[in-house]
Amino acid sequence: MSDDKRNDKQRDRQQKLREANRKARRPDRDDVARTALFVTISSKAAKGVFEDLDEFHERVVMMLVEQGFDEQASDQVFDELVAKYRTGIWPFRRKVHLLYSDDADRDG
Repeated sequence: MSDDKRNDKQRDRQQKLREANRKARRPDRDDVARTALFVTISSKAAKGVFEDLDEFHERVVMMLVEQGFDEQASDQVFDELVAKYRTGIWPFRRKVHLLYSDDADRDG
């Protein structure tokens, strides 16, 4: 099978999987990871356990560096997330498309 055909089949499979997950209202790994990171940071900040938060920060940055990311850039991105998440205010948009079934009339 040619690379183009294989890529087309893979693209079709992935699209069908995304559509099925959306229809089932199943979160993907990024949705879970984003929510888990928010819960971890906001709860540690609310409890005032900043030493734990610092340790968590160091571990995450270290793991990013091991993957090949720049340490200073990783540190900066993590600091920005902490500043945003430590308020405990939910920073994510609602996924309004999940409120409707595919069969529902969304306009009326």
